[in-house]
Parts: sequence; structure tokens; C-alpha cells
Amino acid sequence: MEEKKFDELLSMIENNIKDLENGNVDLETSIKKYEETMKMVKICNDKLTHATNSVNKILEENGNLTDFTIPEN
Repeated sequence: MEEKKFDELLSMIENNIKDLENGNVDLETSIKKYEETMKMVKICNDKLTHATNSVNKILEENGNLTDFTIPEN
């Protein structure tokens, strides 16, 4: 699967789910769509994890990158 943007993958996942929910596809096609969808879900999850890790890094005053933490009250 070529590199797709998160939004494109999400749209493809939604379309596959609609097809599967409608029940208008045969068993073999359903299995292929399910497998394809699960691969896209993993790619989206990896992209979200990477984005979360990137966002959780902040630049301190001394220039070091550190993990962002929310102070407890």
C-alpha cells in the first residue's frame, strides 16, 4: 500500500466499513476488505502514535527536548 495521508486512510476505512455493514459484498470480498481495513487501521495507529510522541516533546529554555508532562495538583 502506497504512503497515504491519515485523512485518506480514514476515509478508505469508513468506506470499507460501510460496504461490510451493508452486506452487499460476497464472503471473499468481505474478507479482503476486512484484512485491508485492519492494515489501514494499524498504519493510522502508527501515525497517531508518532504524532503523539512528536507533540509530547517540548523545547526547554536550555534547548533540550524533553517529554511533556502535565503537573499534578
